[in-house]
Amino acid sequence: MSARPIKLLLLGLGLLMLTTSPGCDKPKEAAATSSDGMTHLTLTLDWKPEPEFGGFYAAQLDSDFIKNGLAAAIQPAGEGAATWQLVGAGKTDFATTSADQVLIARQAGADITAIFTVYQTFPQGVMVHQARGFKTMKDVFTHPGTLQAEDNAWLHFLEKHYGTPVVKIIPYTGGISQFLAQKDCSQQCFVTSEPILAKKAGSDPQTFLISDEGYNPYTTVVICQSALLKSNPAEVKAMVTACRAGWQAYLADPSKANAAMHAANSDMDADTFAAGAAAQKPFIQPAGMTSDQLGTMTADRWNTLSNELIELGVLDNAASTPDCFVNP
Repeated sequence: MSARPIKLLLLGLGLLMLTTSPGCDKPKEAAATSSDGMTHLTLTLDWKPEPEFGGFYAAQLDSDFIKNGLAAAIQPAGEGAATWQLVGAGKTDFATTSADQVLIARQAGADITAIFTVYQTFPQGVMVHQARGFKTMKDVFTHPGTLQAEDNAWLHFLEKHYGTPVVKIIPYTGGISQFLAQKDCSQQCFVTSEPILAKKAGSDPQTFLISDEGYNPYTTVVICQSALLKSNPAEVKAMVTACRAGWQAYLADPSKANAAMHAANSDMDADTFAAGAAAQKPFIQPAGMTSDQLGTMTADRWNTLSNELIELGVLDNAASTPDCFVNP
């Protein structure tokens, strides 16, 4: 079963935002400053506590938020959360999402801007069984079997690249149980997570990076309402400063933050937390990037992504990249 058309995905997202968030795009008031002199705010995550969020937990544990005048609560929204809707509706101050979702959201009318990115290289991949002897991503799409994947832009990018797939594409429901049970099953993955779990379970995972195929959006991107940038740029800058400090600390020593996340997410064991933290380092801080550049973004990358989404029919017009992101 192939994925439904991407235009239907976009329409569904737009309708969802309009029907579930009647106050959507209502300007978010600047977070209140309490009697303790701190600005209280919430950072909503678009997944469970895992290494991809380690720097945010490190910032909380090391008081980096507090040092910057922020009392930040971290709130995981869980699987499939459309966090940009929560930000656009003024229901959370900051949230994480992906760069392609930022552009889709802005076209749907959401008042959001990206201010920080965790991953410089897209860590999404496709995991296959090494025993199948696949050499490239093309093999995944041109051989029979099943591919578990969400109806996302990267999937349509690959379908366009390789033509009508021979593989049967089925919905991704999370976990790796089906992958472990079926030798002809492939699935989407974060290359820093599911392959580690599969290998630990005794399987033979092999991964192909989607970024190697030419689709490389920023991922685990922190967003806020655009109105907040105008009304309180100091708060946004403080948030970015705290996040960067947290990620600097996590990359240096993830153990304390991993323990905190493991306490909140026992589905991932301590060894897998440690392995994931180590595996993701080059995706977050590639060679040549200094620690004070963590989280920064470029207009060229946003332009490239915008043009790719136009070619896929996801966006109608090129996004205005100066408006969709900032490096505070």
